[in-house]
Amino acid sequence: MTTRTATARYQGFGKDGKGQLDTPSGVLEATPYSYNTRFGDEKGTNPEELIAAAHAGCFTMALSFALARAGFSEGSLETTAAVKLEQQGDGFAVTRSDLTLKAEVPGISPDQFDELAAGAKANCPISKLLKAEITLSHTLA
Repeated sequence: MTTRTATARYQGFGKDGKGQLDTPSGVLEATPYSYNTRFGDEKGTNPEELIAAAHAGCFTMALSFALARAGFSEGSLETTAAVKLEQQGDGFAVTRSDLTLKAEVPGISPDQFDELAAGAKANCPISKLLKAEITLSHTLA
């Protein structure tokens, strides 16, 4: 249906290397990433932060559409995704993505909300992409 692209460039290698990320939309334009943006506090981004943003956005949009299909038109959703990178042997792996959702959906029952949220968690394209544990906790006001 659609293909999205991003370009990564890296100058130098290992901890001394510096990279930049670009997307055709311009949202990322020469956005720095490096060892220090990934494991330290240098300004820039890193792959896990981008995966967290993608997962939070994908899940929230999937739930929004599920709520609309169920007849709800008002409310708000706010999701934080916490993506965990852990060392495994000589390398690293993303081992989990923990979604935390704050929702306001007037008129929905807790059971119906639970069902729709679980469906969005299981079926958003980024959830399907990840080979990691995915959890969801939420509060419904």
